[in-house]
Amino acid sequence: MNIFRYDKTFDGLLTAVFDAYFRKSFPDKLLGENDIEPMFATEIYSVVTDADKANRVWTALQKKISKISCNMITLVWLSELPESDELLFRYIRKNFDNRQSIEMNFADADVLELKQIAAKVSQEKMRVVQFVRFQKTADDMFFAPIAPMFNVLPMTIQHFKDRFADQRWIVYDIKRNYGFHYDLHQATEIALDSIEHFSDGKLPENLMADDEKLFQDLWKNYFKAITIKERINPKLHRQFMPKRFWKYLTEKQ
Repeated sequence: MNIFRYDKTFDGLLTAVFDAYFRKSFPDKLLGENDIEPMFATEIYSVVTDADKANRVWTALQKKISKISCNMITLVWLSELPESDELLFRYIRKNFDNRQSIEMNFADADVLELKQIAAKVSQEKMRVVQFVRFQKTADDMFFAPIAPMFNVLPMTIQHFKDRFADQRWIVYDIKRNYGFHYDLHQATEIALDSIEHFSDGKLPENLMADDEKLFQDLWKNYFKAITIKERINPKLHRQFMPKRFWKYLTEKQ
């Protein structure tokens, strides 16, 4: 069994594709740098991530497949699902090895799986945009904790920059312990030292602005007032608003 080890970055994956063609040796398994290798490994190659090699592969791929398919590759990478990197490696290789793009060949199991995963990640991206609730802090910052199923935060930042361009805000993924801070000019990736007090989806009251609790109560009362009890449908409600998002929604607390 031929094993490629790499640093589990997207550039590292693209470098692995480059090295595989250069060496004329393709991996049976992709592993992270600290992953345990299979018992019957016959050859282990360590990939050194190279931005130039990664860029060459990505540029060649963009010429081979459509922009939509390139976006799907990005979505699948952000899924962080087990063996999604091996799926992408096979998909990229199949496109390079065929004279024509295989991106519309849904009879191919890898093409179909890639499309299905990309659709799920795209849906999660839309849910983050829909269900984010900002809370105003004492220093006039708007803070929104989230914990999406997939690593979709980077794909939502442009929306928040456009939608809330006149406010300072932080959208923070507490599941992966990183977020983005917007200072009215640019969004910068950040990591907080402690996130335990955000795990319930709420800011501690000592960190809230003086009027934040008032606005939260007003929103809850409005939500309650417009609810038609006779038309409550819990099953449909959970279908359109998954329960895992509820603790981040002011109106559900």
